[in-house]
Amino acid sequence: MSSLQSLYFSSAKPFHINTRTPALWRLLTTSCACSNPTPPENAHSDHFREPFPGLPDNFSGHTIEDTVALDPGKLRVDSSISSRIPDLEHLISTSSTASPTQVRQIHARILRTGLCQFPYYRTKLLSLYANHRCFSDAKNILSFEPDIISFTTLINASSKFNDFENILSVFSRMLKHGLFPDAHVLPSVIKACAGLLAVKIGKQVHGFSLASGISLDSFVQSSLVHFYVKCDELVDAHKLFDNMVERDVVSWSALAAGYARKGDAVNARKVFNEVKNLGFQPNTVSWNGMIAGFNRSGCFLDAVLMFQQMHKHGFKSDGTSISSVLPAIGDLGYLSSGTQVHGYVIKNGFAVDKCIVSALIDMYGKCGYALQMSQVLEDMGQVEVGACNALITGLARHGLVDQALGVFKDLQGQRMELNVVSWTSVIACCSQHGKDIEALELFREMQSAGVKPNAITIPCLLPACGNIAALMHGKAAHCFSLRRGISGDVYVGSALIDMYANCGKITLARCCFDRMPVRNLVCWNAMLGGYAMHGKAKEAIEFFLLMQRSGLKPDSVSFTSLLSACSQSGLTEEGHRYFDRMTTDHGIKPRVEHYACVVSLLGRAGKLEEAYSMIEKMPFEPDACVWGALLSSCRVHHNMSLGEVAARKLFELEPKNPGNYILLSNIYASKGRYKEVDKIRDIMRDKGLRKNPGCSWIEVKNKVHMLLAGDKSLPQMAQIMDKLNRLSIEMKKAGYSPNTDYVLQDVEEQEKEHILCGHSEKLAVVFGILNTSPGSPLRVTKNLRICGDCHAVIKFISRFERREIFVRDTNRYHHFKDGDCSCGDYW
Repeated sequence: MSSLQSLYFSSAKPFHINTRTPALWRLLTTSCACSNPTPPENAHSDHFREPFPGLPDNFSGHTIEDTVALDPGKLRVDSSISSRIPDLEHLISTSSTASPTQVRQIHARILRTGLCQFPYYRTKLLSLYANHRCFSDAKNILSFEPDIISFTTLINASSKFNDFENILSVFSRMLKHGLFPDAHVLPSVIKACAGLLAVKIGKQVHGFSLASGISLDSFVQSSLVHFYVKCDELVDAHKLFDNMVERDVVSWSALAAGYARKGDAVNARKVFNEVKNLGFQPNTVSWNGMIAGFNRSGCFLDAVLMFQQMHKHGFKSDGTSISSVLPAIGDLGYLSSGTQVHGYVIKNGFAVDKCIVSALIDMYGKCGYALQMSQVLEDMGQVEVGACNALITGLARHGLVDQALGVFKDLQGQRMELNVVSWTSVIACCSQHGKDIEALELFREMQSAGVKPNAITIPCLLPACGNIAALMHGKAAHCFSLRRGISGDVYVGSALIDMYANCGKITLARCCFDRMPVRNLVCWNAMLGGYAMHGKAKEAIEFFLLMQRSGLKPDSVSFTSLLSACSQSGLTEEGHRYFDRMTTDHGIKPRVEHYACVVSLLGRAGKLEEAYSMIEKMPFEPDACVWGALLSSCRVHHNMSLGEVAARKLFELEPKNPGNYILLSNIYASKGRYKEVDKIRDIMRDKGLRKNPGCSWIEVKNKVHMLLAGDKSLPQMAQIMDKLNRLSIEMKKAGYSPNTDYVLQDVEEQEKEHILCGHSEKLAVVFGILNTSPGSPLRVTKNLRICGDCHAVIKFISRFERREIFVRDTNRYHHFKDGDCSCGDYW
């Protein structure tokens, strides 16, 4: 398609051959020469000599090269041809099941007899080659004596196989020979333009049809309407439809559905309601197009209303309309409507339709009814992979990861042939709900099972690699995408940017961004978010300005990342300025996440009263993110009064989140208020809440290891503690003393030091030192915020062990090198 930028329209007159004219037929039967076509690459292979049923006994089976002499005189038609034609006719009549090799034998026979000069035999050969999609062989035939019949045959045959690029190639060649298409050819060419979304070429073909008068043909007009609708040129499609000589239900349905797919409900309904003035009635396809179009464009309520209208007008729903309306019902959460449709499905015998069963499971999943999902699958009577995929997705949507994994394992146990959708669904389920190691293991199993991941699988897997800083696994997925040729996909590229940024490789993330052939706003936001995570506010601001210079308009996500970057680096004035510009320069109303960023920006800078004042002035009710940002800042600056205010709000909004209780407990402990600490613990115990244990991950020798705070069951725990003790001695020699303020328990100082040694990030760093070569970098991910003592210890280790250490906590990335941290001790 890339080589077909425009079509060549010759000024020569078309050359038409009417084989019914006796004089012309006699002229054609006189002697003429045929040039020898290029034989196929396997012309001398044994396969080419495959016998064909019905060949005469005296047929040698030689190849074209063997049979046809280079002297064209030997191919002249003589009186002996007439005796050979019956044999050839018999050969062609039995060729419907011929293989490509046998078709080439027939081709050789036609060349030997000199019959290739006749359009009848050329057309037969073209049809035979086209049926096997041997278009290169078919094109060779066109070089004999190009005529309109041969070109028409090849174009229409290519259209049957939706080989759109070949259609345009043959059509361009046809025009260069001075042969102009008729109303039988043009619809196939227009269909090819629609299939390739080749708007420029399609408009050229439209112009040609107008100039030649073919545009008045009803089939050509209908094809043009479909072309413009498919290419989203609805204004032109509407004009063309209004000027059609014979408007039909097919073109009208396509136009109405086109508006529905675009989300233009007003024009869609306007066109649909005009049917009463057009002299025909809508059919089931018309209604289905509207329902599916509205569902696809996110106009879910319009899809449901159209479905109701369809029944009101006496039309019965079929599998297409039901499969289209159920996703819309699920997205709206209309459980009662979904139940009614389910009843209709059972009553009318659609319960065995695989697509409908999958849509029902998906609908119940979106409405949050897991039991009904399983019931629909059981009622189906037989387990079908599409329905099982819908069940896994529905369970994952509501965080029921263990149940989803259980269903998947059961399917494996039943030896069901799981497809790429099955594996992708369960991998996405794990990576989206904290089971990152399981996602990596499933990806390995998927490849072992011989199922090839696609451009959807990789973006589902890469977040799991980034979540636990599994850089080698992420690189392996990157290499896989390169081998499969899908690395240029915008979603794969965005996921790669995010993965490398999460793994501490912000430079590699930028390389991926720079090498992307096509970028959308998601790619820019992924890179901007990476800079924010690494606390690179200067680079984030420069990148934001570059995005604007590139002509891309930032959205709310862009500003969230930019404000977060300013917050991480303490750029209070710049953050305030960009917050104000959101509305004044870009017309974006600040959302709750933007207020949370500004509250964090002010709070981290110690301006807690100003942050609290902003919360009180918010135009809508602050959520847990906003109050959480204030509480975290109160923890950093030991502000007990505002911390209690924020905590009380959080206890109302998130009564089951233990992290809020822990933060308030930290504030009390930092003030030596251990009675209040005990009260908080009593409240947590009464509510059945437990502190989330500190957990860190580190990748060593292509394997991800998880270490829990205080876990003594590690195989190398003795070596780890011994190494920590030796490092502790060196740190004390250098003037370091453990910061026991980060131990909340009311115990002796020595016990507090021992507790500090058990923090998971320290264990992970020392584990990495023991199991990697000297000087190699270490990458650690922690599920909680890194404590001040661990931060100081890892700074010392980076200088003492001469290593780069990357630690990502819930807040940001810390890049330790030569005793310093990229955060500048501001986090």
